Amino acid sequence: MSWQNNSNNNKNPWGGRGDDRPRNPWGGNGGPYGGGPDGPDFEEVMRRIREGLDGLLPGNANGFKLVLLGLVLLAGLWLASGFYIVQPGESGVVQRFGDWERTKTEEGLGYHLPWPIETVATVNVSELRRMEIGFTQMGQSAKRDVPEESLMLTSDANIVNLDLVVLWNISSAEDYIFNIEDPENTIKKVAESAIREVVGQTPMFPIITQARTQVAQRAREIMMANLDQYKAGVNISQVLIQEAEVHPDVQDAFQDVQSAKQDAIDVQNRAQAYREDILPRARGEAIQLLQEAQAYRQSTVAQATGDADRFNSVYEAYLTGKDVTRERLYIETMEQVLGNANKIIMEGDSGVLPYLPLNELRRVAPAAGAPAASPATTNSR
Repeated sequence: MSWQNNSNNNKNPWGGRGDDRPRNPWGGNGGPYGGGPDGPDFEEVMRRIREGLDGLLPGNANGFKLVLLGLVLLAGLWLASGFYIVQPGESGVVQRFGDWERTKTEEGLGYHLPWPIETVATVNVSELRRMEIGFTQMGQSAKRDVPEESLMLTSDANIVNLDLVVLWNISSAEDYIFNIEDPENTIKKVAESAIREVVGQTPMFPIITQARTQVAQRAREIMMANLDQYKAGVNISQVLIQEAEVHPDVQDAFQDVQSAKQDAIDVQNRAQAYREDILPRARGEAIQLLQEAQAYRQSTVAQATGDADRFNSVYEAYLTGKDVTRERLYIETMEQVLGNANKIIMEGDSGVLPYLPLNELRRVAPAAGAPAASPATTNSR
């Protein structure tokens, strides 16, 4: 409506008259807001605003009240949207205009300024998550192999088929949200890179036999180092090698190689057993020979020393009594010569013709291992 043509005697819609007296739009005389010398009368101001809106809105006061009530309800709902609950094992990350503001780690009710000022993202930091590399679990026992992930090259130029399980959890909710994009895919790529690095530095046979635990532990250390460098807010709890085997295409050749290695080990074991048997016996015989040589040496030296002492004593005796010593030496020599000889002693007048079987004596002497000796005949009177 036009308040130039109204029935209020040229009054404006706020209640003033069209005379020349200065009036403020609120109808007061004591200042720009009316209300007297002590300041504006707020109740009067609100009453006049309500009266003005009643003239503009349909339904007068009832429409204004409905609009005001709706605004109050909307404001209440908007403010109430800032409440959130952090469950046990979760962390609430509060963002103000998209930037990190704070993290609530205690469970319970929390509050943030409503959207679009602040938002909250709750992250489960206690859940142990599972990641499969090299295969996809289809059920309790069935699984599907993923060759592009499972086939790896070892340090001895062999191909091993490796299935891996990575158990991980979130250690820092704000780092997990802000520092890496597509966290699960990033963790998987880091895990594939780490396990391929370790396998590429390890021969195949230890990987498929006794070194699985060492390979998995080394891969976990490399993963943690890379993720900490990225500040990913992720903790790798455990790396498990589910299956490690030779590629099916080279399975037969690998079995032949392993059989040959086992044969070589058996031969080495037998050689080692023979070595352990022959060496102690050889050492014992060597020790025995050394002891016999030492005994022979001591005996020979002692005998030579005795002979030398005996010669010296005989020589001293010869110097003092040459005739007696000469006769004694002759007698002793004859004793040595005739002591081992065959002797026949005959009486002088027996009338027996002496007969010496020289041919037989010559045959007997070499057979006995001693030089032939002539029989001696002694005639005694």
